[in-house]
Amino acid sequence: MALVKIPKQTSDLTAAAFIEQLATFQSNTELEKIYRYFKTEAGDYGAGDEFIGVRMGQVFEMAKAFIAMPVAEIEKLLESPVHEHRAGAVSIMDFQARDKRASEDTKKDLFDLYINRHDRINNWDLIDRSAGFVIGAYLFDKSKDILYELALSENIWHRRTAIVSTSFFIRKGDVTHTFGIAELLLEDKEDLIHKAAGGWLRHTGTKGQSQLISFLEKHAAKMPRTMLRYAIEHFDKNEREYYLGLKK
Repeated sequence: MALVKIPKQTSDLTAAAFIEQLATFQSNTELEKIYRYFKTEAGDYGAGDEFIGVRMGQVFEMAKAFIAMPVAEIEKLLESPVHEHRAGAVSIMDFQARDKRASEDTKKDLFDLYINRHDRINNWDLIDRSAGFVIGAYLFDKSKDILYELALSENIWHRRTAIVSTSFFIRKGDVTHTFGIAELLLEDKEDLIHKAAGGWLRHTGTKGQSQLISFLEKHAAKMPRTMLRYAIEHFDKNEREYYLGLKK
């Protein structure tokens, strides 16, 4: 089995080098698994994506090896039509954003890259892999207005970024914006948004259920069923039946 080769100098930290090395991990068996996992028919969420057949765990290992890749090279990776290349790009962004040594300028560059090239961060896994730290952590001590703008966008991936980014706020004990954005998504038509919003509403319960209960008492009757089911997943049976009954 091929091993990840860590670039020895900065000049080797290029998108081209990443793509070349990642190709050595290609597997037709893995490619078959990926096509079963992702929806790839026209009109589905993976439409237009190309896959080469590399395990996501391997992509993440590659991203760790290329963690110091310059932002300009990360953008080149994002421009690739190959899903695993873009997954590598957002993973590098995530690892850089998590690095406690990262400067504020670096964090801003990553944030700007994500927002400016959101057209290339265009599937649920790419967003879930990076939005929490690249967007959420950067905005934690700043205005959250852009998240509310994204939540009102016609673009499904903008809306998913809005809710997923609040995961970092929840980690820090701030659930306000998770509820605020989830409220904007109550009438969303997309199942991927229902799942994301419901999932992060569920996580607010880890910081105390009183605010989640207040939200459910106000909105459960009109919440999409999937969103509601995800939100109450950790409740006991009687509580789940109560909130599901409100929809009737």
